[in-house]
Amino acid sequence: MGVKLYGPDFAAGKRVLVCLIEKEVEFETVPIDIIKGQNKDPDFLNLQPFGVVPVIQDGDLICKSRAIIRYYAEKYKSQGTDLLGKSIEERGLVEQWLEVEAQNYHPAIYTLAMEILFARKKGIPSDTKAIKESEKKLGKVLDIYEERLSKSKYLAGDFFSLADLSHLPLTKYLADMGKMYLIEERKHVKAWWDDISNRPSWKKVSRSRWPLVE
Repeated sequence: MGVKLYGPDFAAGKRVLVCLIEKEVEFETVPIDIIKGQNKDPDFLNLQPFGVVPVIQDGDLICKSRAIIRYYAEKYKSQGTDLLGKSIEERGLVEQWLEVEAQNYHPAIYTLAMEILFARKKGIPSDTKAIKESEKKLGKVLDIYEERLSKSKYLAGDFFSLADLSHLPLTKYLADMGKMYLIEERKHVKAWWDDISNRPSWKKVSRSRWPLVE
């Protein structure tokens, strides 16, 4: 068996799984229920002292999903899909858009998911003001994406990369929240999403439930 991925069946873990499948790396998943606090259990803290998920065991331990996908894209660069680009310029654009996803795209959708999906699951009221503000912020980010994607098929150029891959799990939450109009009303963003969301790796991950073995 290959590497072990510990974590919940949430967006960050799915980000890692898509990368592992694209890179043709064997893996198995070990579910960790953070809602029940399993990431704070003594056995898990012996593995990851800060209780951070997802964490992957591949000799050493690596945590944080974007660090993990960078690691595997580099470690297996000549295997599977090239997710980093072929030149230093392409790599720079991949890193740039990974940062845009982490710093601009992710926060808005994360707030929406917490206020709509997880508030509902926990039985607590949603913050309507936070929802409206996050939708507005996300719309402004997507306007920038629309401009970028009018000039290139993918975010870093004309090749699928970590920059695109990293958007997959949280964008799926928009569908779960009934807010895909934010994607669909932007022609080039919609074409990009239709493309990346139809990749076999994402179809497998989005339709599967942990534990998952490849």
